[in-house]
This record gives sequence, structure tokens and C-alpha cells, in this order.
Amino acid sequence: MTTTPAMLPTPGSRLRAAVLERDILPFIGTYDVFSAALAGRHFDALFISGFGFAASHYGLPDIGFITWSEIVYYVQRIRTVLPQHHLLVDIDDGYCDPEVACHVVSILEASGASGVVLEDQKRPRRCGHFEGKQIMDSGEYISKLQQVLATRRDLFVVARTDSADSVDIERRVMAFAAAGADAVLVDGLTSLDTVRQLSGKVGKPFCFNQIAGGKSPPCTLTELKKAGARLVIYSTPCLFAAQPAIEDALVALKQADGSLAGSRIGVKECTRVLQENLARRQAPRVVVRGSAKPAEHRTG
Repeated sequence: MTTTPAMLPTPGSRLRAAVLERDILPFIGTYDVFSAALAGRHFDALFISGFGFAASHYGLPDIGFITWSEIVYYVQRIRTVLPQHHLLVDIDDGYCDPEVACHVVSILEASGASGVVLEDQKRPRRCGHFEGKQIMDSGEYISKLQQVLATRRDLFVVARTDSADSVDIERRVMAFAAAGADAVLVDGLTSLDTVRQLSGKVGKPFCFNQIAGGKSPPCTLTELKKAGARLVIYSTPCLFAAQPAIEDALVALKQADGSLAGSRIGVKECTRVLQENLARRQAPRVVVRGSAKPAEHRTG
């Protein structure tokens, strides 16, 4: 059967369908393409983490060093080897001006991103779980959000606030929903109370961000679903898992007088992951009744 690109579901439309079909959808944060490939073996939704990218790409904290062109290239590389996964991209404040935010959203959508998270922090920005954050005027952020929403085609847009005031939080997320955001996120919450109080009011999927050692309590997906969350971002599990693994491996190498005997992973096991990526990149897309058939994967 002959089909055209217009008949294929977009990454944004596939993410929308997944949000509707599932009670709760976890996104696993990655820090490079290899970690994305490993995470993609177990989960079909990945988060392109600004914290992880800043750490991996620059070796620096997530305080505004990321440029939009580098995050676009990163997404393109991941999409090349994971053609069917849901990719939710952290774009901070849209990289300053509304015009830039719209340009980035347009390019990311063309590059295969499924969705973006747009925050209301001023620069210099901070990780959402750190102190010292400055928040945009609500009207300024809503204007930027509306321009982004008008620019995107099918891209899923999560509107995020870093406000810490309960009254202001409710005012903002209700305004985000009224503006047309596909989901809302309040970052740095210290309890699930805000999710419980607002998830039913807002009329949009509520997103919750978890980061080990952050402000928010560690919660199970069952607890989050019960509180009213529909999307869950795990910002840094791959990055934080890599840190002690690398440290332990190098300490062991010194203690073993430089011997690699007993290594858990060897060249064959690593190459197997890379060959899987190559096979997905080279495989033709299977079309069924005008729709792209997704590759098989575990959903966690």
C-alpha cells in the first residue's frame, strides 16, 4: 500500500493518544544517546533532561548554559535511534525571547520531538529543586506560552511553573490551562497536596517531577496516580546511576592493579546495544492502514 507522510501519526499525536489511553505515563530522564538507548529498552517515554544534558555536555550545573541548537541536535540524535519512543524535551524558558521559543519549538517538532516543557523562570535560572529561583510575571509567561501554542502543530506542550506560593500556583496553572497548554507542571513541590487540590480543577493532565534528593518526596506511581497525576517526569535516574557505577568501576580497577577481570559488561554486551540502535535506524517503517506501526518495546 502506498502512503504519504501526511497519513502517518506525528510524535505529538502519538503522545496525546498515550496520555489518553494510560492512567499514568512515566518519562525517564536521559543524559546522552547511550543512556536513552538503555532507558528505551524498559520504557517507551523518555525525558530529555536539561539537568542531565548540562552535566553530560558541559560538566556544569543546569543554570542556563544550554543553547537551543545543541538541544535540538541532541533530540535529533536520539530520534534517529529511537524512532517510536515518546520524547518530552526540557526547553527551560524557551531560551529567552518568545520569538526564539517559537523558533525552537518549530525546529524540535520537525526533528521528531513529541512534546516540550516550557517554564516560567527568569534568568539566571536554577534547577527547579534548588533555591534562588526568580519567576516571570504571569502575563509575560502567558504571552510566551500562547505564542508557542500558536506556532506548534501537534507538539504536546507542558506549561510549568516554579512558583512556591499556593495562591499564585493555582492562579498560574488555571491560566496555563485556559491558554491551551496540554498539561501543567508545578516543580519543586514538597508534598502531593497541590496535586490533590488542583488536578481535578485544572481540567488538564497534571505532571509531577521527581528527582532523587530533591524537594519532592519520593513517590510510587500508584501514589501519584491516586493523587491525580497523569504524567511523571524522572529527571535524572540515568545520570545518578552512572555516577556511582563509574566511581566504583574505577576504584575497583585501581584495587585490581589494572586488571579488567570480572567486569560486568564487556565489548560484546555494549556493542549489542549499539547494534540494536543501528538496526532500528536502518529498519523500514511498517505502515498499517495508513499508520506507522510502532516498534516493540517495554513500557515499564
